[in-house]
Amino acid sequence: MGKKINTTKPARAVKRVSQKKEKKSGIETPCNAKQFIERLHAMSSPVEAKKILKYFKTGEGDYGEGDVFIGVRMGQVFALAKECIGMSPDEIEHLLESEIHEVKTGGLSIMDKQARSKKTSETRRKELFDLYIRRMDRINNWDLVDVSAPFVIGGYLFDKPRDILFTMARSKNIWKRRTAIVSTAYFIRQGDIADTFAIAEMLIKDKHDLIHKAVGGWVREAGKQDRQNLLEFLDKYAATMSRTMLRYAIEHLDKKLREYYFQLKNRV
Repeated sequence: MGKKINTTKPARAVKRVSQKKEKKSGIETPCNAKQFIERLHAMSSPVEAKKILKYFKTGEGDYGEGDVFIGVRMGQVFALAKECIGMSPDEIEHLLESEIHEVKTGGLSIMDKQARSKKTSETRRKELFDLYIRRMDRINNWDLVDVSAPFVIGGYLFDKPRDILFTMARSKNIWKRRTAIVSTAYFIRQGDIADTFAIAEMLIKDKHDLIHKAVGGWVREAGKQDRQNLLEFLDKYAATMSRTMLRYAIEHLDKKLREYYFQLKNRV
């Protein structure tokens, strides 16, 4: 008689591989808004909350007024969002409705991770885009825009008309204006920089520091794709753009060019 074949070990091996793959993707992880919030609270720290408050303006009249922090590190928030990547748009909206900043960050991070995933359907991408646009009343800080707009908005619009970005660039709402320029990060990644410079031009005289930083940073990144376009933009606007915007825009240029553009600014 031949040896008895042991099928148990291979079967267990296959099961372990399957579970590892499932855990890595995060798609199958059951997670709703209530569970997400409970897990965040379990990670919270009053000490950490005090540290975080130093980086956000939440006082009366400030751009982040009303935001509440429970003290969860962003790395922990993003890790939990990865585990809950399969959360439905309806459940994500419950997260956006929270007054707690880390909860909203988690919801927007889940949206970003879904938008990045090649497994995400076009239907879901449209749902995420619509959710962001519809609930911009809940996106009230720079980091909330930056964590989600590039892929949720920019990624969705890449092969579609982009008129909405130009409409947002003209808005009185700072977060719509920041969304307009930050969303073009996705276009820049694809080598498409025209709209970055076009929207930057619209925002060149904006009075808010958070727009100055975004415009300067994004034209700098676009300039890595096309240096000549950046230099032409700076030749035209260096003298009149804010000092912060200029500093961000020229950060990666050589010393002589940086000095040249600051001289243009100083002449005004």
